[in-house]
Amino acid sequence: MKKFKIFALVLTIGFSIAAIGVHNNDKLFEIAKNIEIYTSIYKEINTHFVDEIDPSQLMKTGIDAMLESLDPYTNYYSESQIEGFRFMTTGKYNGIGARIRKVEDYPTVIEMFEESPALKSGLKVGDIIYSIDGQSAKGKNSEEVGNILRGVPDSKINMTIKPVSGGGNKTITLTRGEVSVENVPYSGMLNDKIGYVVLTTFTRNAGANVGGAIKKLKEDNPNMEGLVFDLRNNGGGLLREAVNVSNLFIPKNEVVVTTKGKVKERDQSFKTLNNPLNETMPVVVLINKNTASASEIVSGVLQDLDRAVVLGQRSYGKGLVQNTKDVGYNSQIKLTTSKYYIPSGRCIQSVKYEDGEPVDIPDTQRTVFKTRNGRNVLDGGGITPDVKFVLNTDIELLNALNKEYHIFKYVNDFANKHQTIAPVDDFKYTDYDSFLNYLKANNFEYESKSEKYLNNLKEDADKKGITLDNEIVSIEAKIKADKKLAYVNHRAEILDAIEKEIVSRYYFQNGKAQQQLNNDREIDEAIALLNDSARYQSILSKK
Repeated sequence: MKKFKIFALVLTIGFSIAAIGVHNNDKLFEIAKNIEIYTSIYKEINTHFVDEIDPSQLMKTGIDAMLESLDPYTNYYSESQIEGFRFMTTGKYNGIGARIRKVEDYPTVIEMFEESPALKSGLKVGDIIYSIDGQSAKGKNSEEVGNILRGVPDSKINMTIKPVSGGGNKTITLTRGEVSVENVPYSGMLNDKIGYVVLTTFTRNAGANVGGAIKKLKEDNPNMEGLVFDLRNNGGGLLREAVNVSNLFIPKNEVVVTTKGKVKERDQSFKTLNNPLNETMPVVVLINKNTASASEIVSGVLQDLDRAVVLGQRSYGKGLVQNTKDVGYNSQIKLTTSKYYIPSGRCIQSVKYEDGEPVDIPDTQRTVFKTRNGRNVLDGGGITPDVKFVLNTDIELLNALNKEYHIFKYVNDFANKHQTIAPVDDFKYTDYDSFLNYLKANNFEYESKSEKYLNNLKEDADKKGITLDNEIVSIEAKIKADKKLAYVNHRAEILDAIEKEIVSRYYFQNGKAQQQLNNDREIDEAIALLNDSARYQSILSKK
């Protein structure tokens, strides 16, 4: 009966649009015609398909496919996904306050938020979730589990878990509550004169929180002369908060961003409304390939107005504005309505995508614009930093360890044996031999890219009847030696990853953000730049 009502509703809408279309224009008629075809197909599937269908899931699949053909940012949020959308805009949601990810066959707790319902219930990082409210959790991914765990405040959830601490399975009861995640998880001094603030997302009050952090640093450290503002891995958020954050550094009545779309009457310019917190203090903004959207507005604005030096890697390249519309039944659509343009006049939107990810556009194919001081900046494809910093993030050994969750599992064992650790500033993890013994006990092996290429070569040679025995033996020996050497060459990176995971277990998001400053070469470069006033000024004044 429910399926028939959905079908009747869609069909009625189709006929209504058809009536309008016939009397208006060919485009509306095409819409009506295709909706009628769609409903006819749905009717046939509902009546004749061999298995029972879930109407909500089937419709959502169709809607998602339609929106995916437009761009990666136009999305439909069903009623069950609204809490997730709320989190993206406010930094708050009603749930249990834990990150869940499928590890092997079952969803597993991989991170906890401080003072969260999950933490208060006794749930721990590493606990494996076997069932939720009597339903098996086997095979469910993080999105599916998240949809179940988010819900009405004060409602209860029963979970059967396998505790990370060992012993048999047990059932716990959690009470959902409002979970708030700080958008400025850490701020502090890097040395006597240089402050540091990290902003992780442009949710509500981002501008006020960044401003408050800078004020407190200055009050507690009157000799502070420079700031490192970290926007790495910041995926963006609210446009108005990008304006508010920019306003901390630039004067009142400056145009921060202009939006332009199909409906010209809705084009807007957003100006700063207040006097800046500090208009002259030297600032270095850190960005990387995951810096996107609102964080690209801020870094791009400060670059265009020659207010800060941008350091790192080219940013993501998202120059599109989305607005949300209610579409009934507590569902929403977030759709792209315009592009944004920063003060130099450039739009940083990447024009090409593959599998939902922006394609790198060569600088020679990007249009040149000018900053206020006459420096060249480029459009189309993200913010190019003033100081490019190359990082080796593609470490095969470390990637393989993370893919199989070996660092995560090793730290589970560590946390079971240690109730506390030293404060973040004092804690160092150095027991590399213990980790190597863990890998040996768990028979860890990984296939390197070179091995994959070699195996493909062997298969191709076998098919063609080519004998490469001597050559293969020599290459295999070299690859084996290189893999063994990787454990020596990347000791520091692996220890750093273990240390980060350990700190997050005891000091949560604040401690994790603080610890990430250790062994951070980009931070070191930013400090050196702020200590060299002549170099800093020459970068901003270069014509």
